[in-house]
Amino acid sequence: MSVYQQQNLQQQTLQQKTLQQKILHQRTLGIIGGMSWESTQSYYRLINQGVKEKLGGHHSADLLIHSVDFALINELQEQGEWDELGVIMASSGTRLQAAGVQGLLIATNTMHKVVDKVQAATGLPIIHIAEVTAQAINKQGLKTIALLGTQFTMTEDFYKQRLINAGLQVLVPDTIMQKEIHRIINEELCLGKFQDSSRQYYVDVIKQLAAQGAEGVILGCTEIGLLISQDDSPIPVFDTTAIHAAAAVEFLVGDR
Repeated sequence: MSVYQQQNLQQQTLQQKTLQQKILHQRTLGIIGGMSWESTQSYYRLINQGVKEKLGGHHSADLLIHSVDFALINELQEQGEWDELGVIMASSGTRLQAAGVQGLLIATNTMHKVVDKVQAATGLPIIHIAEVTAQAINKQGLKTIALLGTQFTMTEDFYKQRLINAGLQVLVPDTIMQKEIHRIINEELCLGKFQDSSRQYYVDVIKQLAAQGAEGVILGCTEIGLLISQDDSPIPVFDTTAIHAAAAVEFLVGDR
């Protein structure tokens, strides 16, 4: 081998190592999205913004997204077909795993009801939305928290129990309010409709829960943050989409 060939080989090897180091800046995260796509696009934006802030320059997030057809998901939710929903979510997770992801994020609060089935099917680490939200609340030292979301999220243990296990007292609206909050999510927010009257309804509910002792409020549906911001609330707002996305950034570029 000539000196020129040796130098060329060394240069190619150095370039390959440099490229590998750049690739290793990040893990690859799989997102199970489309529930609804209105909020999944918020995840995509927030995660990419977070990675750029961490790594600078032209860096963006190493993501694979499987966006499901929400019409079927919504129908099965309303019918209570959670076993079938678990199969769909697990299938999505295994498809992303086959594509090479190293962890998963389910871009919705409600579908964490079947997170264990996704975990069992893939064995991959899953960034749990309720757990990272509880951590964010505990960092602020709050103890009593209001929870808004779908009726499933507000009433069932799969979500609330994670908050309780983290030492939080959870307040939810009464049954009539729960139904209207759920309706607004399902019939408006998931369809990209954002009405001032619905925003005011949510604000009134938050004020009532604050009067009952809530020190903060969880926007426990990934679409609610598209309607309500901190400026609308008399108490601290914990937007689960933003919190979940921030946890995704840490997974992607955090310490190995």
